[in-house]
Amino acid sequence: MEEKKKKKPESAAEDKTAALIAENEALIKEVEDAKSKADEYKDKWMRNVAEFDNYKKRNAKLWQDAFNEGIASVILKILVVGDTLDRALSLGLDEKTQAGLAGIKRKFDETLSSLEIEEINPVGEVFDPNIAEAVMQVEKGEEDTSDTVKQVFEKGYKLKDKIIRYAKVSVVK
Repeated sequence: MEEKKKKKPESAAEDKTAALIAENEALIKEVEDAKSKADEYKDKWMRNVAEFDNYKKRNAKLWQDAFNEGIASVILKILVVGDTLDRALSLGLDEKTQAGLAGIKRKFDETLSSLEIEEINPVGEVFDPNIAEAVMQVEKGEEDTSDTVKQVFEKGYKLKDKIIRYAKVSVVK
């Protein structure tokens, strides 16, 4: 009988050990599944963060482009005022009128500059159809070089890197 009593506790201990091992294996599997799901959720979260960041950048660029288009559209309409001021300044008016017009023209130019609008004046440079439109060709003089801009009839303007009005020029043959 003593042997039977001894085997029961061993058998109970073995059963308990087997149960603990099975429970431990189940917990290990749960932890691995949880880690796998956590990695999956982390990956999805990181992708969503990246997508949202890209969306914000695209949206900011679209907004900036639309804003620049709006500025370009308005400036294109008021450039006529600057052209008129340039013509008036070249008329040789009396001193006070000339000074008043020069002040207005200076303010006009400062306003354009504050909006990051630059004047295109390619006189003496090689003709570039990306910034100027040739409206006439002139004969080559002694000091002239072929394919260079001789005279600007209408100034060109650009907003940052975008041309909003091409300069109208004459080109040496």
